[in-house]
Amino acid sequence: MKNKLLHIWQIIRKHIFSIQCMTAIVVLASAFIPLIIVKGIVADRLFAKEIEQLSTRLLNTGNMLAADIGKNGYFDKQYDVAINAQIEQISYNYSGRIVIVAADYVVVKDTYIDQENKTLVSYEVNQAFHGIVTNNYDKEYGIVELTMPIYAADGTTITGVLMFAVPDTFERDTLKYVNNIMAYACDIVFVVMIIAAAAYAFAISRPLSKLAESIHGITSGYMDKRLDEKKGLGEICVVSTEVNKMLMRLKALDDSRQEFVSNVSHELKTPITSIKVLADSLNGQENVPVELYKEFMNDIVEEIDRESQIINDLLSLVRMDKTSAELNLAPQNINELVEHVLKRLKPIAAEKNIELVLESFRPVVAEIDEVKMTQVITNLVENAIKYNIANGWVRVSVNADHKFFYLTVADSGIGIPDDSRDKIFERFYRVDKARSRQTGGTGLGLAITKSVILMHKGAIRVYSKEGEGSTFTVRIPLTQAKKSNTL
Repeated sequence: MKNKLLHIWQIIRKHIFSIQCMTAIVVLASAFIPLIIVKGIVADRLFAKEIEQLSTRLLNTGNMLAADIGKNGYFDKQYDVAINAQIEQISYNYSGRIVIVAADYVVVKDTYIDQENKTLVSYEVNQAFHGIVTNNYDKEYGIVELTMPIYAADGTTITGVLMFAVPDTFERDTLKYVNNIMAYACDIVFVVMIIAAAAYAFAISRPLSKLAESIHGITSGYMDKRLDEKKGLGEICVVSTEVNKMLMRLKALDDSRQEFVSNVSHELKTPITSIKVLADSLNGQENVPVELYKEFMNDIVEEIDRESQIINDLLSLVRMDKTSAELNLAPQNINELVEHVLKRLKPIAAEKNIELVLESFRPVVAEIDEVKMTQVITNLVENAIKYNIANGWVRVSVNADHKFFYLTVADSGIGIPDDSRDKIFERFYRVDKARSRQTGGTGLGLAITKSVILMHKGAIRVYSKEGEGSTFTVRIPLTQAKKSNTL
């Protein structure tokens, strides 16, 4: 039972914190909260406007009543009955209270009767006797208060004070009515926003769900699945496009890996097959002549050497694929390094009567891994010798500017076909497989060369024309920037 409840909670939690749910909540909150705030502001402004209008009506009514009281000699006629009736009617109309104060601060008229014949002294009354009108709103009790002077018929003598106290009941009723209308409007808007939020959340979450399904398919081994790049919001389309690009790269990488494994298997199997054939031939013969025996054993040794070379090249590639942190960097004289390699390869060139030429335009010192860079120079020059013509030439040049050094290896060899030029740096790729095996190539030399150059943050380019020769140009920074642990 406990496990079931836990499972149910996990499902609920998953949906609560899903993108769809969170998006809907954010959309609703971003729309409804401002709506509530606006409602409050509108209500406050409407109420303030109603109070202002009430105060204006009271002031106009007060001015009229004060004028009638002053002109008719209300205080001299012992509080005229007609005026009293007018006061009562106005008080009734406003559901409020009217107080008349004589010059001696005695209340001569109170529509509530409570204060009649009593002395009333207050700040507002004193202000009125000095000709100042006060108009206040008491928020605590919800009352609009008006206090104003009563002038005699001459218009200058203040004979009394008129006081209004009117509740804001009518204004509150009006405001309540307006609030009810706004509440209904908010309810309608809220329902519309729920529908809009759900639709918006669905529009966002569905492409993401498709994305999740595609990624799940990838993890399950289905590399051919693709996302629709035309459905969904703009950002979702961009994500879908990039995911599809990633899938294509992953598939290409997987295809390359499978091809690499196949090539490795083939290359390692070929020498072993040759060795087995030679050994079986020797075992199947009796009284094998010494000359034939030596010939077969020499062939076996060559195949073993070839197998060993393939394995060593593969190990070199594996080590290079791990990280460039294995570079043993130190300042090296590039001119001397190239001279050393050419000196070692001159006997090989001499066998084919190929001229090795070194052109050093300036002294170059660069921060490199000497062992690995020696391998680069050796591979390029060896290839120039192997795939050259008899009585040909190989020219190696060294140059530099303020930022890079340049190594160029040009030859008068057989050249590279146009359709093969972009593939020669691929592992196990050979322009002419039969001729490459005859020359002892493994198809890994240029792949290793490019890896070393990339490890040094450099670049390599090839210019070639079939039947006219090839030129390899290497560019490498003079100094290697320190690696950073931050992205």
